[in-house]
Amino acid sequence: MSLRVFKLPGAFRDLFDICEYIAQDNPDAARRFLVAAEREFSRIAEAPAIGSPFQSENPKLRSLRSRRVRGFHNYLVFYRFTDTEVEVVRVLHGARDLEGILGE
Repeated sequence: MSLRVFKLPGAFRDLFDICEYIAQDNPDAARRFLVAAEREFSRIAEAPAIGSPFQSENPKLRSLRSRRVRGFHNYLVFYRFTDTEVEVVRVLHGARDLEGILGE
């Protein structure tokens, strides 16, 4: 049984910003990114423990897991889950200050 996926406002903003950035050079790739991200959300909803636990000293971030977007491996989905839903917190490029951004 698949869990319900709920995207937080930061995740929506990230998806928009990433698509806008990719589309500057390649609009088709931007569309492919959105499709790949949605597929990754579905995979996570089917098996939420597939992501890696996010290693952090910040206790607020210890419940987060991450998973790479297939085909766009520089981008990571950060999420947490319960028995009924997956909460997509952010979608970020792996080269960014992840702990700093997620800790905000």
